[in-house]
Amino acid sequence: MKTIYTVVLSFLLTGVVFAQKADIIVINGKITTLDDKNPEVQALAISGNKIVQTGTNTQILKLKTKQTKIIDAKESRVIPGLFDSHLHVIRGGRFYNTELRWDGVTSLKRALQMLKDQASHTPEGQWIRVVGGWNEYQFEEKRLPTLAEINEATGNVPTFILYLYGKAWLNKSGIQKLNINADTPNPVGGLIEKDNDGNPTGLLVAEPNAFILYSTLAKLPELTKEEKMNSTLQYMTELNRLGVTAVMDAGGGFQNFPDDYGITEELNKQGKITMRLPFFLFAQKKGTELADYTKWTGMVEIDDHGHNGINEVDYHVEGGGENLVADAADFENFLFPRPELPATMEKNLKDVLSLLVKNHWPFRIHATYNESISRDLDVIEAINKETPLNGLVWFFDHAETISEQNMQRIKALGGGIAIQHRMAYQGENFIHRYGKKAALAAPPVKRMLELGLPVGLGTDGTRVASYNPWVSLYWITTGKTIGGTQVMAKENTLDRKTALKLITQGGFDLIKEQLKGKIQKGYFADLIILDKDYLSVEDEAIKGITSKLTIVDGKVVYGSDEYKTVAPAALPIIPEWSPVKYFGGYQTK
Repeated sequence: MKTIYTVVLSFLLTGVVFAQKADIIVINGKITTLDDKNPEVQALAISGNKIVQTGTNTQILKLKTKQTKIIDAKESRVIPGLFDSHLHVIRGGRFYNTELRWDGVTSLKRALQMLKDQASHTPEGQWIRVVGGWNEYQFEEKRLPTLAEINEATGNVPTFILYLYGKAWLNKSGIQKLNINADTPNPVGGLIEKDNDGNPTGLLVAEPNAFILYSTLAKLPELTKEEKMNSTLQYMTELNRLGVTAVMDAGGGFQNFPDDYGITEELNKQGKITMRLPFFLFAQKKGTELADYTKWTGMVEIDDHGHNGINEVDYHVEGGGENLVADAADFENFLFPRPELPATMEKNLKDVLSLLVKNHWPFRIHATYNESISRDLDVIEAINKETPLNGLVWFFDHAETISEQNMQRIKALGGGIAIQHRMAYQGENFIHRYGKKAALAAPPVKRMLELGLPVGLGTDGTRVASYNPWVSLYWITTGKTIGGTQVMAKENTLDRKTALKLITQGGFDLIKEQLKGKIQKGYFADLIILDKDYLSVEDEAIKGITSKLTIVDGKVVYGSDEYKTVAPAALPIIPEWSPVKYFGGYQTK
């Protein structure tokens, strides 16, 4: 009797699924599902925040009701939403409206004109800020700006311009505002350049520690709370415009928990976050890392992801990192030699990692160089003998020069690797220091996949590389930098579909999340309609792809002109002088 009851119940439940009606139907699409059993479909249906069916137009339109919203993809390519597995979006959002972006600018002449134009908008008490995401090789002129050019363009408006992890420029007004003079001492690991008379020129150099750059940036005035809320929403909209529907936030310097998370915390309570946003807690101060993580593991129940009652965007603490202890930080400033980690690294890292493992906290570790990874793995292997990891989520970030042996060690410990397109921005500098041969498989992503390692693709925006994920896809499929240099060997690049999997499913594989990253029945509804067909356009066109319509958790969060009627209205940009208001985010000329 019980068997008959079970069969009947199963039939009824199955009937409910088949009878389920759709809130949104997308038709006439070239839909790449990344579901190996059903790779290409024409239409899909969404109910609530899940995909309930995929198939032909005829099949899917049977789920239509009077309330169903029909979206015509008009033969455009539709793919799962992009998941950037390493981006500093919580910190970046707080400052986005203050920043003049040179990302994508094609000439130094245009970049300098942008400085001049922004100087006319920037009020007394505020700064012009260009904060990463560019290099000289993207410019037609193939050179950096001079201090004379910067001063001429900006006049009396204080200005800070960040270049990779290597250096920054202050104009004359900026030097005065920060009270930097001939007697100002150099910080540890940094240089304040002086002229022949001993006066600061305005050039700040990381030798190799970027602390001098980030600590200077942290002294600049912040926005009001209302402006930070707007700034964060504008940044998320910009990411949605590029097709990003999920981000693993890697913390970042000068990003203190919980104080600096108040903006996103409030936006989450209001249901206004427009992407999945698991985040990691980044130790801020050398010598207090263990105390910080002891405090945080006592504050945060790592398995309690919380709910706002409005949506399910995964806003929660995912674990610890990418900085666990300062001693383990191998600064990826390719303008200077690889730093040697101190002898105290192993003990300090083991203390923190032991705490995290015992509390079942996932962790991620910043490591650029194989030498650092070797020492990190020694610590992880020792901890695993004492307290087995037992499937705990953990992975390395970056790993540009990782060896075969260390990839094997990571696999044996159940770890993964998050890679980013930093070589698209620093490839030339890497070659200048380490040679062409060393760059041919930096990082060796194809070998990582052959070994079966979980790999997520991302950007590491905004302060070094750009936050544009399509540049990352361009780099990993062509091996070229943004300046066109063939930095990665062509045989080490990935085909476009494999690369797409790394920036959709890859991040979810790293953190062992289910039902995300594909367009498949039962999966969460995160998807984008592209303005160009990623699978068929010329290589150079990949960098310029955007989303025409972006859906996150079953809701339309962004629509271009073509889809404005089904998308939320654009939010006015504040403050009035914001560079985003005049120039937008990622540039195209």
